[in-house]
Amino acid sequence: MLTRRSILASLAATAAIPALARAQSVPVPAPASAKAAEKITIDARPVPAFDTRDPQQTRFGSLQYRSGLVLTSKFRDFGGISALRLDDKGERFVALSDKGMWFTGKIAYVGAGMAGIVDAEAAPILGADGKPLEARGWFDSESLALEGGVAYVGFERVHQIVKFDFGRDGVFARGEPIPQPVGMRKLPDNKSLESLVLVSKEKFKSTPLAGMLLAISERGLDSAGNIQCWIIGGKAPATFSIRRTLKYDISDAALLPSGDLLLLERKFSLFGDTGIRIRRVPLASVAPNAVVDGPNILEADLGHEIDNFEGIDVHTADNGDTVLTLISDNNFSMLQRTLLMQFTLLE
Repeated sequence: MLTRRSILASLAATAAIPALARAQSVPVPAPASAKAAEKITIDARPVPAFDTRDPQQTRFGSLQYRSGLVLTSKFRDFGGISALRLDDKGERFVALSDKGMWFTGKIAYVGAGMAGIVDAEAAPILGADGKPLEARGWFDSESLALEGGVAYVGFERVHQIVKFDFGRDGVFARGEPIPQPVGMRKLPDNKSLESLVLVSKEKFKSTPLAGMLLAISERGLDSAGNIQCWIIGGKAPATFSIRRTLKYDISDAALLPSGDLLLLERKFSLFGDTGIRIRRVPLASVAPNAVVDGPNILEADLGHEIDNFEGIDVHTADNGDTVLTLISDNNFSMLQRTLLMQFTLLE
């Protein structure tokens, strides 16, 4: 029998697995050359339990399962979602696909559980000339940071970070590449920029990283076998590393209100060693030339409702709960799913 476990294991051998901080409202006088955003319908099917072996279980490590959805759409370019950023209420979102598309919309809730997606739109990510960046081969958009109206998008393979005035122009903003830090060009083509985190000047005033952009590779390894990262925004870019263990690669990151950095990680193997985990790293440990590490707060395998999770973000619910939202990249495959899941951080 073809099971989800066997499907995911076989996909690991046949496909290279490639990748919303604060979403802004989208006012948008569109440039004349911009293609109009297209309204799309995203259907949602609930995922009642996270553990397929024990549906009654709700606690997993330091997290409690809140709700989940399987997302589908008849829009032909829907899928491949590699990054997600939410507003402060966890409702409006900005996402991007690894085929150079923006997706925006709103998560609808019934009580504390997600019920569906409304007001969804899609538009191509534009370059400085107003034309889709995908047309110039910059399509592998894997990472997104969004804070204070400024968006940064990381493109794998070309190893570039592109800056957008998202607060002014929304999905019609034209991107301008920022200078490439030394060493970034040497990253592996398909294990390159996978996560961008912008450390808010307002929320983290006391940290030396306030206003800095953290750029984290998926599996660009340093000489010690740890994952290469950059601190961008100071007098000169600096590097740090994240300790790599148990063959996990990094697929995204987000900041908790406390300032701790959450690392979303995954591993795939033909032999069944497939899973995801989330690590918690103190932001204070991130410094030039540092090697950082932290404890796992979640580990899950194919007995859980997992897929190719590539996006994570954090918001605070009305009742004070710290909520983690995860989204998966289906690689535009009929055998994979776009999963949207939420957990409460318990400790």
